[in-house]
Amino acid sequence: MTSRYAQVYRDWQSDPEGFWARAAEAIDWSRPWEQVFDATHQPYGRWYPGAECNTCYNAVDRHVERGRGDQAALIYDSAVTGTGRKITYAALLDEVNALAAVLTDRGVARGDRVIIYMAMVPEAVVAMLACARIGAVHSVVFGGFAAHELATRIDDAKPVMIIATSCGLEPGRVVAYKPMLDKAIEQAAHKVSSCLILVRPQQPHELVAGRDIDYAAAVAAASGRKVPCANVKATDPLYILYTSGTTGQPKGVVRDNGGHLVALAWSMGAVYDTAAGDVFWAASDIGWAVGHSYIAYAPLFIGATSVLFEGKPVGTPDAGTFWRVIAEHKVKVLFTAPTAFRAIKKEDPKGTFIGTYDLSSLQYLFLAGERADTDTIKWAEEKLGVPVIDHWWQTESGWAMAANPAGLGMLPVKYGSPAVPMPGYDVQVLDDAGHPVKRGELGNIVVKLPLPPACLPTLWNADQRFRDAYMAEFPGYYKTADAGIIDEDGYIYIMSRTDDIINVAGHRLSTGSMEEVLSSHPDVAECAVIGIADHLKGQVPCGFIVLKSGVTRAAADIEQECVALVRERIGPVAAFKIAVTAKRLPKTRSGKILRGTMQKIADQEPWNMPATIDDPAILDEIKAVLNARGIGIPAG
Repeated sequence: MTSRYAQVYRDWQSDPEGFWARAAEAIDWSRPWEQVFDATHQPYGRWYPGAECNTCYNAVDRHVERGRGDQAALIYDSAVTGTGRKITYAALLDEVNALAAVLTDRGVARGDRVIIYMAMVPEAVVAMLACARIGAVHSVVFGGFAAHELATRIDDAKPVMIIATSCGLEPGRVVAYKPMLDKAIEQAAHKVSSCLILVRPQQPHELVAGRDIDYAAAVAAASGRKVPCANVKATDPLYILYTSGTTGQPKGVVRDNGGHLVALAWSMGAVYDTAAGDVFWAASDIGWAVGHSYIAYAPLFIGATSVLFEGKPVGTPDAGTFWRVIAEHKVKVLFTAPTAFRAIKKEDPKGTFIGTYDLSSLQYLFLAGERADTDTIKWAEEKLGVPVIDHWWQTESGWAMAANPAGLGMLPVKYGSPAVPMPGYDVQVLDDAGHPVKRGELGNIVVKLPLPPACLPTLWNADQRFRDAYMAEFPGYYKTADAGIIDEDGYIYIMSRTDDIINVAGHRLSTGSMEEVLSSHPDVAECAVIGIADHLKGQVPCGFIVLKSGVTRAAADIEQECVALVRERIGPVAAFKIAVTAKRLPKTRSGKILRGTMQKIADQEPWNMPATIDDPAILDEIKAVLNARGIGIPAG
């Protein structure tokens, strides 16, 4: 099959507004737009101004109205509990209506914020859709985040309600959410008066009188009620999703209704080759952008079936779990992080489990969330016998910035590259002064403005912070904070981050926020956190601490306390397990810590002595400390 990619990309280049107007025909609008794009709206413009729509209607109601009511919308598969259920579009509509009735009865109105702090259960997707139905703005917070992190999001979003599960389930353990929720509400300056709690049998918790409402009882009482879909502006926010900020203060990425609908619906066919009736499985968590875009929303926009999986690639119960899910539910497309396949490969290097399942339904494997190493891709290709497609995007974009578009006909694969930019993205590489570099030269990867539909229009209540974070350094461009190259064929290669965000098993985490926690320890004078290479997770954080003069306690005890402190403040998701005591940190003459050089030493990569270093001998000390602890792995 000859790829149509080049022609489609040219179509977008020659008439961007016409391209996105045609794509918008797949969406049901209650009022048409006045113009496709308004470039005068700050910070960089808005898509489909004047239009009105409803995200929940496009995800659920219209499919029921047009004969898909009996088709599965969601397949819930809990490998942790050994249970599951299929929820048809008609049943999903009933559940969303009932929860929407509960929300409106409790005074939740259009524009109000609702935080969702839930495990991977169907009610989490129902909660997102119910908020969208009434025009409320949801903000999903990953269940693994600690009380302090949840409290910062409460203070920023100022929700009128929180919807939570009593716990989450991990292999061999129960993670109690309710105590963390109670502690976060206590810590937050903004006080939440109403919480809807889905009590799971694995972790029952007493409800706080006057504040907490039993989810199951409230929804059951509202069963059968109908709540009309609110007509919201295309430019109104659908949700806020917090991502790590370099200052340690989370950034609230805003996603609007109209552009989000259009781009995600378009991507399902063009990027993932998925149509109505197909089974699509994004093996992610609803706390992350992938879970928002490709569990809760995009598959439902086009009338496909979305798999909601509660489990792990290994340990629930074994390395064959993914293959069981694919075989049982006839999954056509699997989308997951390279970490998952590295874990499977580690447990079952010969792919023995694969041969015990019928995987004939699987046509594609998509990988994203972190760099996909060539060995893992080749292993998956060999064992599964299907195309393995690495693609690149960010929380901020909400969908693929670069991909090998299966629905347009695949291009030749180049290992190490997520392939080519998608329509809407004019991706370029600039040097630090903002000048274009030659093809094949390393530089800052940027996207020429405007960004396409579904990308963040701004940060929540922080237009200036949006400008400072994404637009100020390279005027006229969106700064991805990734470094890389574009080759002669236009293929993009993502090499590394240019800020202090590290990628731990697909989770973008700020080393700056970890340093802030370490600095709060009474015995720590200064610190630095870097991401070091890890075969399984891609990167893991490593913290260097310099103790205050006069501290006589054992360094090992202080290191353990620092690890515990990060775990408490940020949560287990940070995977922070390594704290190393150093006499001093390598710095430039101006006082900047040479984190990049430290990282290269830890990963045993080639490095040059920085010209601006204050004392070269310190790097030898750092190397000795790392070697003594056996930290780091060779590059590649």
